[in-house]
Amino acid sequence: MNSLPTIALGLAEHGLPVLPLRADKRPFGLCRACEGLACAGRPNMKTPGPCTCPWPCHGWAAAATDPSVLGSLQWAAAWRRARAIGYHPGGAGVTVVDLDNADAVEWARATLPPTTTVATTRGEHWIYSGTVRSVNAVREGVDIKSLMSYARWFGPGVGAIAAVPAAVHALVEQKPAARPAPRPVTVPAPAGGGQCPHRSPVYLERGIAMAEQRITAAASGVHATVYRTFLAVLSAHGRCGCLTDAHIGRLFTAAQAKGESARHCTTAWSNATTALGM
Repeated sequence: MNSLPTIALGLAEHGLPVLPLRADKRPFGLCRACEGLACAGRPNMKTPGPCTCPWPCHGWAAAATDPSVLGSLQWAAAWRRARAIGYHPGGAGVTVVDLDNADAVEWARATLPPTTTVATTRGEHWIYSGTVRSVNAVREGVDIKSLMSYARWFGPGVGAIAAVPAAVHALVEQKPAARPAPRPVTVPAPAGGGQCPHRSPVYLERGIAMAEQRITAAASGVHATVYRTFLAVLSAHGRCGCLTDAHIGRLFTAAQAKGESARHCTTAWSNATTALGM
């Protein structure tokens, strides 16, 4: 039996806005029309999307503390398939410094004041009282998650919580750290085999350009944006053999410019092809 809904309700009772997450940490579309994010709803909710739901049902904006919302039919279906609990740090009045690797953890221990610390699958979450603007990749392996963002719940952590330090405010306000030079694409273009529906290469070029723009414009949830963009490109162009290594390289370059590693790009591409049965 999935115990996540029970845990989530307990967290919500203590004021933590929660939401169900998939195995790949993506949120669900929490209404029937948006199942699988079919409506392409905006995960950061900064701009209105085509979704006409009676309540926000995407990403951080869907996080809730109301038991009647968490126990609704739409949410119940998502919780049955959920593999993790997410929460909106900003809605709980906290900031999460997401440290993705050992080097990032070492930097935090040398730079930031002690606070509540939670072990994660790849590093640690350092949780501070107070909210800031969310920014990904403020330095190698470090994301700031607070307002208009969601984080995965790994447990209550240890240590007394401290206020957001000046060092975190400085990271948020500074320009993003320099990115490593993009590495060459490491996946081959799909072999295709289906009938090509594209009457002109302009259609494909426009699709790739729009995909690059979508990744570049992501203000938060970059991992999820990259995966969904890869999924959309493969859905439209992956079965007919139109995609080339050059097209995929452009998508990988855009993703790496937002802080994604070549490994994460390759994993996202592989997951997208698997999801489409390619």
